[in-house]
Amino acid sequence: MRTAAFGIPRMPGSRGSIRWGAWALLCGLVWFVTAAAVAGDVAGAGTLPPGDVSPDAHHRIYTSGGGWFAKGFAVGGYDPVAYFTEHRPVKGAPGISLEYLGATWRFASVENRERFRQDPQKYMPQYGGFCAWAAADGKAAPGNPRYWRIVDGRLYLNYDRATQKKWLADPAGFIARADRHWRSPEGLH
Repeated sequence: MRTAAFGIPRMPGSRGSIRWGAWALLCGLVWFVTAAAVAGDVAGAGTLPPGDVSPDAHHRIYTSGGGWFAKGFAVGGYDPVAYFTEHRPVKGAPGISLEYLGATWRFASVENRERFRQDPQKYMPQYGGFCAWAAADGKAAPGNPRYWRIVDGRLYLNYDRATQKKWLADPAGFIARADRHWRSPEGLH
């Protein structure tokens, strides 16, 4: 009897069906381990009550940083509360997170997670974390947590340094235009 991949015996006339079965088993195992790691990352984190959503909750939240098999994180895994308390971007801890509006939010401390849980609209970035400059044109470009600004108590992210420089030339004008696009039935595209 010949052997197939991983030393598994191949049945005569099977033409490699055991080999594909072993491959499928390996892929399933990788998926299971990855899913368990993601689930462990948010274990005990909880969620906000379903009634606690903004008028703009029908819009999506931009997420990034999840890797191939894991979903991404809101604000790229940075703590949204830290922008207000520490006045700088701070990476969230893997074990301190919360599910809100279909996204996983990470926090640098349990205290920051509880602040967010109490008033998420105060801390979450505007336009779901998409670039505020692009949102003014109705576009859904990624927001970068390193290029940020708080204006009138609201957090805004931009794509990169050059984009933020353009946005800072007229934040009030860009915010007014982006607000109109964000609230429209089409949202950002």
